[in-house]
Amino acid sequence: MASKNNNSNQMAVPEARAAMDRFKMEAAAEVGVNLKDGYNGELTSRQAGSVGGQMVKKMVEAYEQNMAARG
Repeated sequence: MASKNNNSNQMAVPEARAAMDRFKMEAAAEVGVNLKDGYNGELTSRQAGSVGGQMVKKMVEAYEQNMAARG
């Protein structure tokens, strides 16, 4: 049976990659993690988790604001 490659890093809208990269850099700056363009494999799990957590927090806040605006 052939293996199917399910790459979870693929974006549904390829043009969104640049916006997500900017969003990630902004979130990283907010939590004091220095990211560089490209590979950031030297980050600790704690640093990577802080960046991801900040991104989720900002997405939830944006969703809540959007729902509140709808009434």
